[in-house]
Amino acid sequence: MRPCRRGVCGAGRNGKHSGGMTRSASWSLPDGLRPRDAALLEEYGDYLLLQRGRSQHTVRAYLGDVGDLLSGSAGDASGADLSAIDLAALRRWLAHQAKRGLSRSTMARRGAAARAFTAWATQRGYLATDPGLRLRSPRADKSIPVVHTVEAAHATLERSREVAQEPVDSDESGSAAVAARDSAMLEMLYGSALRVSELVGLDTSSLMPTDRLVRVLGKGGKERIVPYSVPAERALAIWLRHRAELAPSDSAALFVGARGGRIDPRAVRTVVHRATADAGSPDLAPHGLRHSAATHLLAGGSDLRTIQEMLGHSSLATTQRYTHVSPERLIAAYQQAHPRA
Repeated sequence: MRPCRRGVCGAGRNGKHSGGMTRSASWSLPDGLRPRDAALLEEYGDYLLLQRGRSQHTVRAYLGDVGDLLSGSAGDASGADLSAIDLAALRRWLAHQAKRGLSRSTMARRGAAARAFTAWATQRGYLATDPGLRLRSPRADKSIPVVHTVEAAHATLERSREVAQEPVDSDESGSAAVAARDSAMLEMLYGSALRVSELVGLDTSSLMPTDRLVRVLGKGGKERIVPYSVPAERALAIWLRHRAELAPSDSAALFVGARGGRIDPRAVRTVVHRATADAGSPDLAPHGLRHSAATHLLAGGSDLRTIQEMLGHSSLATTQRYTHVSPERLIAAYQQAHPRA
């Protein structure tokens, strides 16, 4: 992988783009790109970040996908030349992805990335016509996400709380801080149904403790305000008392890693996997806690529109995928509402 050379990938001294958007020095482009294609991708990355307001994660994914297309990974020389990209070349590229055994969800994302890129390239005059208009890619998998039962979620969170409250020796204060942080993160993931990216992006100023609310920056830079639970309030209070043991005085991040920087999503995933194992609950990824929260909200009587707002979904159909309706609730609703039940 080669590092980007322009603003989309390199941070300035203050780490900010104009307009307050954060740059990232971690983006890189695929090897094998010709200089003009690399420059093109850097320009496209600027467009996605600054004009479309895409998250850094989305920009990295799209640049990787389009870089794969431009580098001719399908083994077709025409695939490496922007001027030669037509509908047939795009189809060959996607067919090559399928032969590599990529999932339908990844194929769907790559197809979307290609269409977005060719639309931009056409608008900028780099392509005479847009070959992506007629490109079809597989639909993403509609598998039902794995969720915890209320009992399993409670066991995981309670065990984490117990660990955070266990006494430690004075020379192990750092471990107490980590335990308090982990408990607070788990409570926020479940109590506010947050995405991992939203959790790690929280600042201390994101909290609105008087009303027990938190300001969340979601996908596409969309901000929403959601409540957090009473247990989360307690866990946060404990963590904030310990936070100075890990975080430097000038850090704005709510959750920090062992070295004081903003915690990494991979570290959060490790925390969740370890917490479920420690509680004897079924293994779950952080997103599973979000799915579980949505399902439990629905089971508790909340309506889908409210849950949609809570999760920050733009489409109600997405919210429906996140919520499981138990057979017992389905039977009860049927017996209550159906005239022939």
